[in-house]
Amino acid sequence: MTRPHSTPAPRAILFDLDGTLADTAPDLAAAVNRLRADRGLEPTPYALLRPTASAGARGMIGAAFGLAPGDAGYEALRVSWFDYYQADMASHSTLFGGVPELLDGIVQAGMAWGIVTNKPARFTDPLVPLIGLAHAGCIVSGDSTAHAKPHPLPLLEGARRLGMAPEQCWYVGDDLRDIEAGRAAGMLTVACGWGYCGAVEPAQWGADYLLDTPLDLLELLRASMAPGVMVA
Repeated sequence: MTRPHSTPAPRAILFDLDGTLADTAPDLAAAVNRLRADRGLEPTPYALLRPTASAGARGMIGAAFGLAPGDAGYEALRVSWFDYYQADMASHSTLFGGVPELLDGIVQAGMAWGIVTNKPARFTDPLVPLIGLAHAGCIVSGDSTAHAKPHPLPLLEGARRLGMAPEQCWYVGDDLRDIEAGRAAGMLTVACGWGYCGAVEPAQWGADYLLDTPLDLLELLRASMAPGVMVA
């Protein structure tokens, strides 16, 4: 936990998708290594690709080819990577251990939950039911609003779709952008140490809580709901 304070129970939990609810890195990495194979290159080691998964094409292509948006050749790689990923996006993607129990606990407590991701809807819409998340109360994709995270607009849209005020929601994510978006939206923020987490250590993100497992989040929620008890 990074900011001890009194914490009232939320009415809704909004989650990032990749690296937070679901371990999608194996399929993301397979798609970028198909690009390398097309060019006669050896696969980029999975250990180098996995930490970049939450950054999508920017992260994967950066790790596999050393290119960034705006560089020559980047856009062609991005388009081809999208096509490869869309063709095979759920062969090895699974929910993280403890996520089904966490979501069941949220529902049993009478709370709502939803997904707010930077992943484009062309991937999110087919992937979510394939990995067991079709019961999400809302799905806000990276192109659902005019801005993507770290802008707060997608989180505000998620709260609106759930019928909640932003301050009634917690936002959970595995990337610095998630915490920045959550703070800007006026939500309590939870950094999930079980995710991909990127290049900046989660302890430096300034999240309200830093947790190690999905079940730690379930325990935090239960404690916040205990009569007369505030989590510190």
